[in-house]
Amino acid sequence: MLLVSLTLKNNFMSVSDLIKNKLYDKAKTVMEKAYAPYSKFKVGAAIFDENGKYHVGCNIENSAYPIGNCAEASAISAMIASNGNKIIAISVTGYGNLLCTPCGGCRQRIREFASLNVPIIVGNEKEIKKIFTLEELLPYSFGPENLV
Repeated sequence: MLLVSLTLKNNFMSVSDLIKNKLYDKAKTVMEKAYAPYSKFKVGAAIFDENGKYHVGCNIENSAYPIGNCAEASAISAMIASNGNKIIAISVTGYGNLLCTPCGGCRQRIREFASLNVPIIVGNEKEIKKIFTLEELLPYSFGPENLV
């Protein structure tokens, strides 16, 4: 049985500070491993799943831009490959002072494996900048339950 500190307050799933900080640290660390020779914009992502496991991913560019991979998609792939199915929390980091939130496609990818109240921890190379819920970043979303 998974024992983590998860609480639901005002329709927002909060994670313990330990998990929040560990997710941020993992995303920040893997950000350095990104392959971004064209944009020079490195992004890292870390997921905490329903099994209490962490999964990381970084962006991978390609000279044929459409076939690159976002950090969030890489982390989701790592989660699925390790038998995880549900995102409990996710952290995304990028360089600079502006928020590096998931792109539209990754918001939808996260939606496939997360509830609307899942926290999305957004940081840069120095600190956590803001925490959103998935619903704040993807309001009125279309999800798996729409297909049943």
